[in-house]
Amino acid sequence: MRRAKAPDLVVGLDVGTTKICAIIGQPVRSVGLDVVGVGSAPSRGLRRGIVVNIDSTVEAIRAAVGEAEQMAGVEVSGVYAGIAGGHIRGVNSRGVVAVSGKDREVSETDVERAVEAARAISLPQDREIIHVLPQNFIVDDGDGIREPIGMTGVRLEVEVHIVTGAVTSVQNVVRSVNRAGLAVHDIVLEPLASGEAVLYEDEKELGVLVIDIGGGTTDVALYRNGAVWHTAILPLGGDHITNDIAIGLRTPMADAEEMKKRYGCAVTALVPAEETVDVPSVGGRKPRQLSRQVLSEIIQPRVEEILTLVARELARAGFQDASTAGVVVTGGTSILEGVPELAEGVFDQPVRRGVPLGVRGLVDVIRSPVYATAVGLALQGLRARPQGVAAQTVDGGNPLARLARGLTGILNDIL
Repeated sequence: MRRAKAPDLVVGLDVGTTKICAIIGQPVRSVGLDVVGVGSAPSRGLRRGIVVNIDSTVEAIRAAVGEAEQMAGVEVSGVYAGIAGGHIRGVNSRGVVAVSGKDREVSETDVERAVEAARAISLPQDREIIHVLPQNFIVDDGDGIREPIGMTGVRLEVEVHIVTGAVTSVQNVVRSVNRAGLAVHDIVLEPLASGEAVLYEDEKELGVLVIDIGGGTTDVALYRNGAVWHTAILPLGGDHITNDIAIGLRTPMADAEEMKKRYGCAVTALVPAEETVDVPSVGGRKPRQLSRQVLSEIIQPRVEEILTLVARELARAGFQDASTAGVVVTGGTSILEGVPELAEGVFDQPVRRGVPLGVRGLVDVIRSPVYATAVGLALQGLRARPQGVAAQTVDGGNPLARLARGLTGILNDIL
């Protein structure tokens, strides 16, 4: 019997370019999340984080969730799904309202009004708001306030980070999940999920940059004073490294991927000169032997390019010196030997690999950068549950998004 109460479970679904990964977690009071099921399947329906083939994506979602359900011995009905892709944009905004309550005491309604004022930005019809993330409240002249409710003042101001995405790209992710027989409780930006899984609270306070290098995209989130101040999605990732190896060494893509995982290194100086690797050839030709340094010489420029583009993105936004606590690299590509060392050279800051923290259960299985986003999505789901309406205000309060999600559910029933 594979039965458990679905409402008691949270499911994170990482809809990635290379793989689709599902994490089933059981909320445990005072502990957090107990991971009871893990499943993954190769993803062939996405390109650079965007769904390009719904049928292939649906098939992979079913396979990943089915594997996680089998491991956990449960059935699930809904998920917290991740979204990325080049269509994502992040912008900082600010809203100001007069405190309306008697005795000039800031109420929850005032906070909601201030956040609504901040989210009133000009948006094209083809874009929707995915997140409105409060950074900082100001009551009259008092700055740096995290929780303004109960304070006295005349004027309430809020600074927020707003994440927007293309309506069609969001709908395609939702529709894929719906057609796999699952509801979407919420859509979460993937670098925020990764940050939730791999960062320590003191890093978020001091200022830290999360770089999630996936297969098709590199996702970036900058935390400062405990809040998100900048997000970006770059359409470059591990698949581009694999492609470089396949072209540079004239070897099939599957073999190039395998060589990257087994022998790849992002810093040529770390590779002993005498080490060699067997390179499979195309067209039935015999395999060749090459120095492992040659492989590294192909990988290093591409990884360096990805990291340099991240550094430029931060400089463009004016946050080049904001990550005082350093940089955390995560995602499947960060497993490559030498990535933290190369990142230290690019950013001139301490760098560590990020693995999921603060969860129990199948820790040995998920203690890898590969599962950072999926674990983070489950943790985001855990955080959203007890907050009820407040969680919706921050993450999914857009009526257009809710309508889109409802319509995809109806279409799924018809189909």
